[in-house]
Amino acid sequence: MKNQSITNNIDWTCVIIYILLVLLGWINIYSSSLSSMEGTSDKQLIFIILAIPLIFIVLYVDGKFYEKYATIIFGVALLSLLGLFAFGKTIAGQRCWYGIGSFTLQPSEFAKAATALALAKYLSDPQINLKDVNRQIQALAIVFLPVMLILPQPDPGSALIYSIFIIVLYREGLPAWYVWTGFITILLFVLTLVLQPQYVILIALAVIAIVHFKSRLGDRNLVMSGILLVVISGFVLSVNYVFTHVFKQHHRDRFNILLGKSVDMKGIGYNTNQSEIAIGSGGWFGKGFLEGTQTKGGFVPEQHTDYIFTTVGEEWGFLGSLFVIGLFVGLFLRVIYLAERQKTKFSRVYGYAVAGILFIHFFVNIAMVAGVFPTIGVPLPFFSYGGSGLWGFTILLFIFIKMDANKVNEW
Repeated sequence: MKNQSITNNIDWTCVIIYILLVLLGWINIYSSSLSSMEGTSDKQLIFIILAIPLIFIVLYVDGKFYEKYATIIFGVALLSLLGLFAFGKTIAGQRCWYGIGSFTLQPSEFAKAATALALAKYLSDPQINLKDVNRQIQALAIVFLPVMLILPQPDPGSALIYSIFIIVLYREGLPAWYVWTGFITILLFVLTLVLQPQYVILIALAVIAIVHFKSRLGDRNLVMSGILLVVISGFVLSVNYVFTHVFKQHHRDRFNILLGKSVDMKGIGYNTNQSEIAIGSGGWFGKGFLEGTQTKGGFVPEQHTDYIFTTVGEEWGFLGSLFVIGLFVGLFLRVIYLAERQKTKFSRVYGYAVAGILFIHFFVNIAMVAGVFPTIGVPLPFFSYGGSGLWGFTILLFIFIKMDANKVNEW
């Protein structure tokens, strides 16, 4: 049974929040790009206008289409990423775009929705049990296939986004040790950059010993504890080599500045320093629309893209920033709420993927402009300048809105 109207049963809460975020984003792009006279806000307005028919197309398509053709959509997305190596356009050292005249399209922005659909399709099979190691490997392969194509571009920011799928898999039964392993790996990596490796190994030894004796584990688990310590020690001792020989110089510089090991306010650390100044200068109520001195002076590079939130902090202040953050959090919670009430596993998994992708973009971007995360080029959803980003996030969200609307006429 098809809906009489494509707007029947859609969740207007999500739609209204989306509209507010897009409009507020355009206002801030207008403000941040006014002094440059490059017509950035005009281009973004065109992207917004073109997003409208895109929304109607997504809502017009029958909800069953996204599940039926999820694998094909994922395959097309992988081919689009693969094609970049032969036909991609290089900008600022990254081969991430297809160029058509002055227009560019970034396929990685659309691959996120395709990966979410493919993962939802795989997990919706009643025979799939993530307690099975083979099933775990297959599910993780779906996530890592696009990552392996995105990393060499190189685009570490886009690749990082796919880590959120681990949480989606955990929600669907993936053993918790995957999540803990990821968290501990990151913690050990950062600790090793701050402390000497031998001190990190001693800390690990102390923690393992406390857990072992507090839990009164037996001799067999003592052997496992020893193996765990050996694995941790091997990882810790390899961190400096990886950091020195695998990471590129600008990645090392950003980590060193973030960890306080070096200061470079005029070089690699300039963006973050100016961003912190702009946000801090806004105070409680901000300097007012178009009154931001850092913004008008063009002191923050890429302010209309990755650093768009600095305009919010400077011109709207703490309260304005809190309002924008509240809109994002409201959208995340709403999508999770809708995901939990879905009648099919496919829709539920996809809903969690949508919430996760939007959240990690939001979290990393805000942490980046606040100086508590390295600058890696992650846009703020619906806010940052760019057609590919806006359309990719729009498709991602409205596919789920369509799925939610269809649950009334359940398939």
